[in-house]
This record gives sequence, structure tokens and C-alpha cells, in this order.
Amino acid sequence: MLWFERFDHEVADLKAEILFDEPLSRHSSFRIGGPARRMAFPADLDQLRRLTDLGRDCGGRPLILGNGTNVLFPDEGLDRLVISTRDLCEVRREGETELRADAGATLARLAVFAQQNGLAGLEFAHGIPGSVGGAVCMNAGAYGGEMKDVVVCADVYFPGEGVRTLSVEELDLGYRHSLMTDCPDAVVLSTVFRTEPGNAAQIKAKMEELMARRKASQPLEYPSAGSTFKRPVGYFAGKLIQDAGLKGLTVGGAQVSQKHAGFIINKGGATCADVAELIRQVQQRVMEDAGVALEPEVRIIR
Repeated sequence: MLWFERFDHEVADLKAEILFDEPLSRHSSFRIGGPARRMAFPADLDQLRRLTDLGRDCGGRPLILGNGTNVLFPDEGLDRLVISTRDLCEVRREGETELRADAGATLARLAVFAQQNGLAGLEFAHGIPGSVGGAVCMNAGAYGGEMKDVVVCADVYFPGEGVRTLSVEELDLGYRHSLMTDCPDAVVLSTVFRTEPGNAAQIKAKMEELMARRKASQPLEYPSAGSTFKRPVGYFAGKLIQDAGLKGLTVGGAQVSQKHAGFIINKGGATCADVAELIRQVQQRVMEDAGVALEPEVRIIR
């Protein structure tokens, strides 16, 4: 019996939304990717855990997907179970200044909730397009702030072990790194964030200022996965790429952005193969030009 046939049988009583051969291009900010053999949309955190276990038991190699903003899916699709946290988006107060957000809540939703409640400290997160789960896994950051500055703790599910509440120290958040990047089977369920009392109007103004800066400097008008490369120690990836004369370099429908060289964008009809080849060419040219090895920040899923 094939893994998805077994999965279909086992999941019948769970009453979760399951799609067959769902195009992953619909669930990626790059707008690239073939069909997922099965794609599940849990309605609550318990379903998320149960679907993860079922997928593992059946051999479906579950992939937990948040907002799809830092991934590149293959053109041929995935013979895997993709589990979307799209519907797990609750944000709520815990005490006076702490907020708990489920894994699928977008950072924009979290920041707006904080602002509306007169709570400061999450302004930097407003323009980051990812979800809470992915942001904690990658220690997402922008404009001088990052997750490790505001996370108190997170509930993380370890298949075969159970749920553990981990402090920010135990999460081991670093530059695009966490305990979850070292333990890829671990699943962030929800996260508690630290804020402080503030003026709602001033918080909103700060969020609008940062969003204006982002729009002015980044190619948000095109599909992309954000910054394509990690920041090399002592350098900025975008400047290295620009200095190598690579702005506008194109492979198929993929292009190094003319607006910000750190972004590879989908100009229209780009494939995974186009993006992967463009990444390779950029890495090669920057190594030849500056002697610096660029490491992709975007996760290339197989």
C-alpha cells in the first residue's frame, strides 16, 4: 500500500480538510511549485499534532508549512504530506503585557493585535511576511529587532516525545537558527511574546514608517521569498551581488531584482529550476568577484 493510500484510510475519522494534488504555487510567496500529494489544513493544535503523527507513521514525511514566504518548492511537486498552519491563527493576551500566538498567525496580525491593545515591542515584525511558527524557527528579524528579543517561550511538539514548553534560552535562537532547525521534526505550536505598555497611535506610526521603508527598498510588487541569501559574516549579501554587477541577471522567469540585489524575484512564469540556476550563478560570480561564499536563506524543499 502506498503511503498516501494508508494515510487516506487512517485520516478518515479525523475530519480535517485534506486536498489531493494541491498546487504548492498557491501556497508559496514565490508562486512556484508543483502539486503536493496530500495537503492538510488542521482546524486546531490537536489536529496538527495528530496529522503530524499520522503522516510520520504512514511514511508521508510531513512538512509543516506556515505562510510559505521562505520556501522554494520543486516544479514536479512533493510526494509528501504538507500540513498548513493557515487556520491556526489565534492571538490572545496572557496577563498584562504578554501575548500568545498560534503557529499560523502572521507576524502582521500579531503586531496589529499588539498595537490595538497599546502594547509596544513588536513594531519591527509588522512587515515581515511570515507566520509565527516559521519566524521562531528561523529567528526572523528586521530593522534592528528579531524574535529572540521578544519571545518568552514556545510550546513545541516533538513527535514521539510530546509537547515541551521551551524558554527563549532553550530555543537557542541565533541568526536564522534555532533548536528547531537542528531538530526539523519538531513543530512549534504556539509562542508567548513579551511586550510593554505604549501609546497605540505612536506604535501605529512606527509600524507605518517601517512599512514605508520596506516598500521603498524591496521589490514587494513581485513574488519572491524575501532575502535570498544569508548575510555573510562581515558583509551584506545584496551589496556583494550588486558590486558583482548582477542586478537584473535573469534565468527564465527568475531575476535578480533591480531594486534590491539581495532578492531573486519571479518576473512571471519562473520555475524552481530557473531560481535554482540563478542562485548557482550568483554564488559562482560572487565567489569569483569577492571570494565570499553565499549561503541561501530560502529553504529549497525536496
